[in-house]
Amino acid sequence: MGRVRSTVTKINQRLNVKLAATILAGSTLLSSLLGFFRDRLLNSAYMPSENGALAGYPVGLDAYTAAFMVPDFMFAVLVSGALSVTFIPVFNERWVKGNKQSAWQISSSMINFMALITMAASVLIIIFADPLMKYLIAPGLSESGHALAVSMMQVIAVNPFIFAVAAVIASIQQAVGRFMFCALAPMLYNVGIIIGTVWFTGGVNLFGWQIFDGGIMGVALGVVLGSFLQLIVSAVGLAGLGFDYNFKIYWRNKGFRKVLSLLPARSVDQGMDYVVSLVEVNLASRLADGTVRAYQQALTLHMMPINLIGVAISNAAFPQLTEHLGEGRNDLFQKDLRSLLRIIFWMALPVSVVIFFTRGYVVHFIRNGGNQLIAGILGCLVVAILFRTIYHMAARAFYARQDTKTPLYISIFSITLNIILAIVLSMVLKMGAYGLAWAQSTVAVLEVVVLLAVMNRQMPKLFDMTFVRAIFKMIIAGTITGVVCYIAVLIMPFRYHDDSFFSAFPKFVIISLVSFGAYAAASKWLKLPEIDPILARLKKVLFGRLEFKG
Repeated sequence: MGRVRSTVTKINQRLNVKLAATILAGSTLLSSLLGFFRDRLLNSAYMPSENGALAGYPVGLDAYTAAFMVPDFMFAVLVSGALSVTFIPVFNERWVKGNKQSAWQISSSMINFMALITMAASVLIIIFADPLMKYLIAPGLSESGHALAVSMMQVIAVNPFIFAVAAVIASIQQAVGRFMFCALAPMLYNVGIIIGTVWFTGGVNLFGWQIFDGGIMGVALGVVLGSFLQLIVSAVGLAGLGFDYNFKIYWRNKGFRKVLSLLPARSVDQGMDYVVSLVEVNLASRLADGTVRAYQQALTLHMMPINLIGVAISNAAFPQLTEHLGEGRNDLFQKDLRSLLRIIFWMALPVSVVIFFTRGYVVHFIRNGGNQLIAGILGCLVVAILFRTIYHMAARAFYARQDTKTPLYISIFSITLNIILAIVLSMVLKMGAYGLAWAQSTVAVLEVVVLLAVMNRQMPKLFDMTFVRAIFKMIIAGTITGVVCYIAVLIMPFRYHDDSFFSAFPKFVIISLVSFGAYAAASKWLKLPEIDPILARLKKVLFGRLEFKG
């Protein structure tokens, strides 16, 4: 046991921001690739083909998608990002001052408190699944689709409880700069769903007794399996940290009370985001069968670069930003924040451009042969990719200062506008799922612009002319990249006869390499310093050995 603890401790060392961001981005990429494989399996089994050769089971996929809405909503409101951005700053205040006893009391209290409230939420979801699905989430589902969605929701209802405990454990590790097991855990969630899709859908037999007869409900069982696997891996990461857990809630601990006082604003903020998702699923369920799934798939694809760049970098940088403020170094806080915003914009811009022009290829990777509706929705969401990536870092600048109310007020305005636009564009103007996507992109722009404007007012020296000129240069580089990518796609277009992963992947890689190469060249020509570390690393990898031999 001691050897295992020693090994875990060695693996889970404290990391600097750059290495932590790299590991989180790498794990996000691997998790997203597993997610692509997961969705490809599901879509191949249940989504109709473009030419109608395969009937599929679009109602089943819509039911599966709708079943997640309330459990995910409860987790988002009660835990999710609300926990990390409120817990970590308060925890770090105690940790950097050496008050570990208080830090562990806060941690134990949060685990126990979150477990209790999410357990109650899970029970309520199971009890009220039928009316929730019928009147709130997806009233447009058929009778069979409704019954299936209710059954799936009751199975998935355990997720908020499992995820809540795992989230607190992950936040503890992130607060002290340990990211390895936090990075591994989400991948196991997708592994569980893949197991459910491949094996559980064929039925589950135990010692010759059939305990489950199979079907798409097997995927819901895989979701629960994945949740437990994620919790186990997260818990392993606590080894070697000296965590002193107690089955007790320390109500008198000032830090715990501080976290509770900060939670409501961020929780409402998170919950408001999911209100938009609930409205979108409600509206999509009233459209053609399969629209709920198609829209959700486009959202999943557009979230990959957001998670890979915006979430990974902001999560890795957040503990350091809070430490700067805890030490009274506001100058270092602003310097790091300015640099991080530049890096995120520089990375997200070409990715957004390339996804727009190669969206046919991108959709093909989760739906063999592509899907016109998903590709069209993804094209409308490209603007949201760029601005939502920036949003995560901008919002965490406020959270690091223990200001959860400013982002909340901005979110209330943005989400209200999003719901209005979604209804008007999709139903009144008859734009369907495309209207939902354009509402998302429009609001993403406004939300980030307002957030940065408020930030600039609070920190007047943050966005100087050097920063503005750099952003302008990046836009020029992005325009050049768009022209190059457009020409490359004209030369190597996606065809419907590209009916396998390997028939399309080489062309996609070539287009991407040429496009990103153009962006790198344009960045160097425009003297953007963000490209220098990458070129230096490439030079070392490609020519380092030759120089050594010389």
